[in-house]
Amino acid sequence: MKQSGDRNPFQPESAGFPPHFAGREVEQALFLRFFRTLRRGVPVPSEILVYGPSGNGKTTLLIWAEEEARELGLDFCRVESDEVRTPAELVTRLDLETWLPEFAPEGVSPDEAGGQRSGLPRLAEALEARAKDTPLVVLVDEANALEPEVGQWLLNAAQFAGSRAPFLLILAGAPDLRARLSGMGASFWHRAKKLAVGRLADAAVAEAIRRPLATEGIEIEEDALARIVRESHGYPCFVQLWGKAVWDSVHGSPESERRVTLSVVESAAADFEAEKCRHLADTVETLETRGVLPVAREVAVAFRGRTRLGNEDFREAVGRALGDDAASAIGNSADALEHLGFVWGTKGVPAWEPGIPSLMDYILKHTAAPAEGA
Repeated sequence: MKQSGDRNPFQPESAGFPPHFAGREVEQALFLRFFRTLRRGVPVPSEILVYGPSGNGKTTLLIWAEEEARELGLDFCRVESDEVRTPAELVTRLDLETWLPEFAPEGVSPDEAGGQRSGLPRLAEALEARAKDTPLVVLVDEANALEPEVGQWLLNAAQFAGSRAPFLLILAGAPDLRARLSGMGASFWHRAKKLAVGRLADAAVAEAIRRPLATEGIEIEEDALARIVRESHGYPCFVQLWGKAVWDSVHGSPESERRVTLSVVESAAADFEAEKCRHLADTVETLETRGVLPVAREVAVAFRGRTRLGNEDFREAVGRALGDDAASAIGNSADALEHLGFVWGTKGVPAWEPGIPSLMDYILKHTAAPAEGA
């Protein structure tokens, strides 16, 4: 059995792939179905939205999708939202200059055509022409931050091209991506395939730990695995932290002792907790920088002893933290907590769940309650 020597297969600090990509089989199957349709030169039925809190494996899924698309011979263009501040920059980033002259008005340069109202149909036709030459996938990451004008141009052009050519638009971003698209006047997302990338199911967490260890010739006992699953809370970042900690605890042992028992997990727990607390402290700092830490604390109080919070209770908790400012600021603060992944909308239900359950406990333990009357 091949082993990796001194290299730990679990790399939570890396932006690359985990040693076993677990729990995203439904999302992977959808991508593959769409990509295979494109390869046949056939338009796909809709666009794809990928959204979720940071640390839940959204980037990993997108890296996987890009590699699969390229292996299938598709043209893949990845666009970061901060690269395109104007429609003209969008034309350049999508490499449409080759296709645009055919559609640009007389006397108008390709770049200018991407920045004029009269150029929008031509931009859409150029995108269609490029996709007909080679099936095309465009991924826009951090799509929440798209400039509204750029978003409108891109979404309208993509809708036109996607109905006529083998073209697929993938928009990825934070949990409030759908609300941002609505603000851009985009209606298509209501029919788009929506992939909400949240925490992993227990079975997926178990496989994400068990399989890489088995590849290294390390067996893990069920009670030890159960503790890791329980304390990871389905958060992929913490799954990798646990994997790294237990592997470090056993990899130097004689082969006959390369087994993760409950006592091994106990000895690895200190390393896991230290790394987890560093991660949580960074998140608390972000909440403080954004000015919503007091609101987050009040929401954590409301969540105490509960796994889900109804929308009305959530907004009441936000209002309590804001006091006299509640009427004008509840929506903004609630949006900020969603954007940062502190809370996560439950699928199909007007309710919220913690983005990272242990973060709420950490905030209650390590931040001070507001002074009475403050």
